[in-house]
Amino acid sequence: MSHEMDDLLRAVEATLFASEEPLSAEQISAHLEGADVREALRELETHYAGRGIALVERGRRWHFQTAPDLAHLLRREKEQLRRLSRAATEVLAIIAYHEPVSRAEIEAIRGVQTSAGTLDVLMEAGWVRAAGRREVPGRPVIYATTNDFLSHFGLASRKDLPGIDELKAAGLLDPVEDAFDDMMEQQAAEAEEKREEGAKTGSMDEMGVAGEEDWGDQASALEKPDQSV
Repeated sequence: MSHEMDDLLRAVEATLFASEEPLSAEQISAHLEGADVREALRELETHYAGRGIALVERGRRWHFQTAPDLAHLLRREKEQLRRLSRAATEVLAIIAYHEPVSRAEIEAIRGVQTSAGTLDVLMEAGWVRAAGRREVPGRPVIYATTNDFLSHFGLASRKDLPGIDELKAAGLLDPVEDAFDDMMEQQAAEAEEKREEGAKTGSMDEMGVAGEEDWGDQASALEKPDQSV
């Protein structure tokens, strides 16, 4: 390794260590007078592999973190003010898999209204952010996940989210699919019941009309004088 590369490694390492937030390669380069830091980052990533701390890339940003197998040694107990509700978990999953997505789109996928408080909880946790507005009438706010979301769940990017097959293998989709099948069966049964009721009502209406016609004929016959001799 050349002396220049060694100096660049140390400079990149120091920059990341001193930063309070994860940095992209471009941001690190800007700190180091435009130097190309990509190779240095890979070198440091390899150097720290298997050590007590690791250099990781999350959402195209780099930072040091405690090695996953040692995290329990440094975890501090703290009061958890809010637990993520089922609704918040569902909304977070929808945003992660469909982002950027509006509140109306979230509600269309869930099938129920989403309270503003649910999105507030996710934004306060730093996992969801407002990502602008959709260019449609009303210009609704659209939401996306953050780098903190990737970091918390150990994802380099959204491409690392588990796929449908993985979720099925883990048994996480079965209840959803069962519930969906039950819902479709119930809707089909209700539709069939309505069709049967409609058919009965139609038959009764036809009988009623026919009855009125018969009665009309009988009444006309009564009103006509008997012309027979």
